[in-house]
Amino acid sequence: MAAYGRPTLRDLFDESPTPHIAHPPRTHHRDFYIASDGSFSDSGGGLGVIIETRDGERVARRSLPDDVPDNNVAEYRALHLGLDILDARTPKNTRVGVLIDHDDLAANVNRATIAAKQPTIGPPHPFSIPTMTRYHWRGIRARIAGFQELRAARIDSGENPAHPLANAPEQYAHVNREPDRCMLPPKPIEETVQQFPPPSRANRQRHASD
Repeated sequence: MAAYGRPTLRDLFDESPTPHIAHPPRTHHRDFYIASDGSFSDSGGGLGVIIETRDGERVARRSLPDDVPDNNVAEYRALHLGLDILDARTPKNTRVGVLIDHDDLAANVNRATIAAKQPTIGPPHPFSIPTMTRYHWRGIRARIAGFQELRAARIDSGENPAHPLANAPEQYAHVNREPDRCMLPPKPIEETVQQFPPPSRANRQRHASD
């Protein structure tokens, strides 16, 4: 489980706004949550990814140095990496919550989610994609369409658990050696269909003619 006193990704997601998509009451029924972040500086960039189940069990972490031209590319590449990792470990009926500290990316992800549900209508607002991220955006959209449900929540950089992983990949390189866990959390109680077996013949009252 998540460390005591620290919010799980699920908690952060439930408390954060999702651009273009209202929070339904069952928002917390996401199966998995991804926090991603990308960093850029003159000394080099980095990508950070954390994936958890809705129960706070860690599935995977990544902290990788990356030679990126700007912050926009870093953010898109980090999310693309996280979605690829999750896609390789889960079935297609997975419901995903994404935590991002990049306003435009969060908005674009939710626009793409809506567009995937209504292909003849398209997104509610035009996409705004930085030119150098177009190939990663294509991969992100393919992953969005592959999951049953996906939506992005916008969080502050200081609250993003993936932020340290992206900004200090040399310090957190050990997380890349952690064994990944391939798991699905159990269904919530309210979603479990209870089966009742038929009564045993031995419990039935015998008729006089028997």
